[in-house]
Amino acid sequence: MIVGTRGSQLALVQTKQVCKDLEKITKSKIKIQTIKTKGDKITTSQLYNMDSKGLFTKELDKAVLEEEVDFSVHSFKDLPSELDEDLEIVAVPKRVAPNEALISNKTWEELGEGHTLGTSSLRREAFCNLYKKEFELKPIRGNIETRINKVLNGDLDATLIAQAGLIRLNLEKYIKTIFPLDYMTPAAGQGALAVITRKDSDKKEIISKLNDYTSYQEVLAEKNVLKELGVGCQWPIGSIAQLKENKLELYSILLTQKGEILKETTVTGSIKEAETMGQKVGKIFGDYI
Repeated sequence: MIVGTRGSQLALVQTKQVCKDLEKITKSKIKIQTIKTKGDKITTSQLYNMDSKGLFTKELDKAVLEEEVDFSVHSFKDLPSELDEDLEIVAVPKRVAPNEALISNKTWEELGEGHTLGTSSLRREAFCNLYKKEFELKPIRGNIETRINKVLNGDLDATLIAQAGLIRLNLEKYIKTIFPLDYMTPAAGQGALAVITRKDSDKKEIISKLNDYTSYQEVLAEKNVLKELGVGCQWPIGSIAQLKENKLELYSILLTQKGEILKETTVTGSIKEAETMGQKVGKIFGDYI
């Protein structure tokens, strides 16, 4: 089998882990093919100022559709709300911590007015404004190591990075603070991976053995909030679903760029109701967008 992936260090580490797990099942070697996406080529713009649909996935989708590769591996939060009709998410491996992490030489409490924070995320910007940080916000793109080095070298006072990426790259030593999920709510699907194939692929059944049902249902709930709204990263929305005492709990928050809370809501239900739970929250948020 051949797998398609982006060429960043994080994408490769994620893909190699998926391959390792799949090779245990198939007992055969999987070849990795790196593919450059539009999002990898554009490094100077804020993501929310661009048409971000499929920004990090379109070229990989094309490779799967044209059978150049058998499947692809993505960070789930990069996926557009709607996939090509001939593609399918066949597995979501067990999710890694979805929290946000602070990279800085200062504590969150010490950081404030006049300090520079690097982010290209409208959601992260909104949370900083919610907590009245009054940062000088600087656009920042590039791989995780590049972002960390900008802080270590003094180009920035701080940046915010998904904890999962730091764990996967063994860079946890640089974490200053891990934020609670209800304090700085992550993007839908953060910390999870998506393994995608063609719907008619004869490899589907064996690849689906990588799926972690709980993780799949959690991110399904989160992504359906965005799908119902028909938005991506153009709105500051945080969503996190967690299985608690055999019930799925979905918490979502909608902010303005200035950090005003437009609506926050929590819905609970059976884990089998993940999709409809996300749709329910999306309908609630629809009145505020």
